Amino acid sequence: MLHIHNSLTRVKEAFVPLTPGKVRMYVCGMTVYDLCHLGHARVFVVFDMATRWLRASGYDVEYVRNITDIDDKIIKRAAESSEAPAALSERFIHEMHQDERALGVLPPDHEPRATAYIAQMLALIGQLIDKGLAYPAPNGDVYYSVRAFPAYGRLSGKSLDELRAGERVEIDASKRDPLDFVLWKAAKAGEPAWESPWGAGRPGWHIECSAMSADLLGKHFDIHGGGQDLQFPHHENEIAQSEGANGCTFVNYWMHNGFVRVDNEKMSKSLGNFFTIREVLKKYRAEEVRFFILRAHYRSPLNYSDAHLDDAKGALARLYTALKQTPVEVTSPNWSLPAALRFRAAMDDDFNTPEAIAVLFELASDANRGDAAAATLLRSLGGVLGLLQREAKDFLQDKPSSVQESVSVSELLTSETTFSETGIELRIEARAAAKNSKNFVEADRIRAELAEAGIVLEDGAGGTTWRRA
Repeated sequence: MLHIHNSLTRVKEAFVPLTPGKVRMYVCGMTVYDLCHLGHARVFVVFDMATRWLRASGYDVEYVRNITDIDDKIIKRAAESSEAPAALSERFIHEMHQDERALGVLPPDHEPRATAYIAQMLALIGQLIDKGLAYPAPNGDVYYSVRAFPAYGRLSGKSLDELRAGERVEIDASKRDPLDFVLWKAAKAGEPAWESPWGAGRPGWHIECSAMSADLLGKHFDIHGGGQDLQFPHHENEIAQSEGANGCTFVNYWMHNGFVRVDNEKMSKSLGNFFTIREVLKKYRAEEVRFFILRAHYRSPLNYSDAHLDDAKGALARLYTALKQTPVEVTSPNWSLPAALRFRAAMDDDFNTPEAIAVLFELASDANRGDAAAATLLRSLGGVLGLLQREAKDFLQDKPSSVQESVSVSELLTSETTFSETGIELRIEARAAAKNSKNFVEADRIRAELAEAGIVLEDGAGGTTWRRA
């Protein structure tokens, strides 16, 4: 049985869905005002992994991941770039989709945008006002009255007084209490606005997730996830809004992935150690980045450095090396096999991907000793994690998408800089001819030339194969 560490109770709990065989999961997605960074990559990959495992376990999963397409940051960035906020959001949504597809992230079942759910937000705010949990302020804003919800603080584990003392709370004369948070923001000149019973304005950040999750998954659902940075105040506020309005439990299991650190420091623009997914993919392949993320347990800090990515790159290459003789086939794992059972046990233990990947390396060792069944299982279990689905030769050779056909054979053989697939194969043929004519000096020269370019030759009974180091 799957067990999940519940951030609300702070213990691992047996996972029992509200509806047998069906899982409803909501994950907080991007505020689309810039390119996605490594922190976003971790959220994408972690909850893609969780969804894949739930489905591999036989559950019918309904996965929702929202998009915040109206926000102070979006409005500010749009003004800086002299474009409409909606146009800026659309542009970065497109970029986000490119990044997540590169990382092998499957699309969520629903990807609601905040601006499409204004009516649901207004209805929810109205409910909170009617129940005495929210109030319109003289300035046109509407606020949630935090002290009117006694259970506030359960997710963060702090009392209201502790939160008040420990958090930097903005002083606002229109609030009844400094801890109160905004549900509806009064319109400002030149900003997007919608009509409401309290005047023109736009929604606060927290209310959108309560409204969208209830509309798509119901008032009470199974799993809510996101980055650790959202646990307070965003998710705490969602609980207050949803349970305050609906009078029932909001979510049964809360999942939060750990922070991304860079050389043991928290990733931050102010520290100059901030990396977008695009920047990382200039140095490393997308599957290497996905593998790097999954090698760490999702709740642990993820420490990014070139050394750690280089290590992940080499480790993934070792797995692919074990698959050189195994065709790519879409197959389901044979769950009765001992290695598959160990893999399942690891994943059922709060999605323990490090232990699951350790099973993959055990299978790789067996595959390298000629065990074809182990190679087949390695390929199928890797697929459960969204890994190892390329032709091994293509991955190991870092095969380019195209070859420059205009380059002549003689140019390919004599060039010191052109090492396309065709050029490498021609060098291998030239090396074989040199060995056949017992010109071992020339054969060694070609091997050394390829090695200098990062090309590793592997001689075997079936001939010579190659891969990029």
